[in-house]
Amino acid sequence: MRRVAKLSAACIATAALALSATACGSTSTENDKASASSGDGKGVKIGLAFDVGGRGDHSFNDSAARGADKAKGEFSGSLKELTAKTTDTEADREQRLSDLADAGYNPIIAVGYAYAVSMDKVAVKYPKTSFGIVDSVVKAKNADSITFTEEQGSYLAGVAAALKTKTKHVGFIGGVDVPLIKKFQAGYAQGVHDTNPKIKVDVQYLSHGADTSGFASPDKGKEAAQGMLDNGADVVYSAAGSSGNGAIEAVNGKKGAWAIGVDSDQYNIPGLAKYKSSILTSVVKNVDVGVYDFIKSVHDGKPLTGNNIYSLAQNGVSLATSGGFINDIQPKLDAAKKKIVDGSIKVKTTP
Repeated sequence: MRRVAKLSAACIATAALALSATACGSTSTENDKASASSGDGKGVKIGLAFDVGGRGDHSFNDSAARGADKAKGEFSGSLKELTAKTTDTEADREQRLSDLADAGYNPIIAVGYAYAVSMDKVAVKYPKTSFGIVDSVVKAKNADSITFTEEQGSYLAGVAAALKTKTKHVGFIGGVDVPLIKKFQAGYAQGVHDTNPKIKVDVQYLSHGADTSGFASPDKGKEAAQGMLDNGADVVYSAAGSSGNGAIEAVNGKKGAWAIGVDSDQYNIPGLAKYKSSILTSVVKNVDVGVYDFIKSVHDGKPLTGNNIYSLAQNGVSLATSGGFINDIQPKLDAAKKKIVDGSIKVKTTP
């Protein structure tokens, strides 16, 4: 195995290729069954433990699914998916990972920071299995931590919001009030205020702490966005899993308002097609690339381990241009990106 602290050249190349492709709800226990077809068993056996919402959230989980699907197809593999519930305990998450390991899946990827403690415990018990986790750093020697500089992509979203707002009032909706989502908030607010310090930024979180329902409640997202719109905001950025779909719906009902998507290029998500005219841009987080890179490394017999950081400089995060709605401000966005990459702008990770 090899422990790495940054992306390899191969990973970066893969990330670049992924940019040509488009990019959390409570679930029943039935979703803990295999939810994807299996291959012929001769290739890599991929175990995928989703965050709440699972495949079909149009955002975070779907991005991870794209990476797993790509690897499954390329490496003649099989894929088993298990999905978290909003009522999960630590024991539930630990059991989910253990079940995949006991069934011989290798690698096993956990999608979401909530699996961190469980993965550290389970990985030690299965030293011959390669584990990957998205959005958190674990200590296990046989684990790959797939992390992103969300604050950098969110900074660019803040610049875009500041340049597009006509009311000088924008909003941010976070799914759950946790450090990961605060990175999105911090970068966004900094980007807004660096562009125009007089712009007001409303902030609302849909749930707190261990309650992950904020990633899986489109109705709450819609209500929060509607409240912001009613108070004068005309650009709303949501980092809230499938709850963000509700926010996009609310924004679509307000003439002249813009929504900013997250994780996937939500303009190009079929399930959101009727709202695409209101999706200004999306902060794309290439979870699919990180998941694919990890599975490929296991397939190649050289499993990635350590903390692999997918940054703005390496196109690990980016601002989507689909729809052409930010074409007129692209030079200013490019200038901001350059300053982040060369270190002239240090983006905060806490509000």
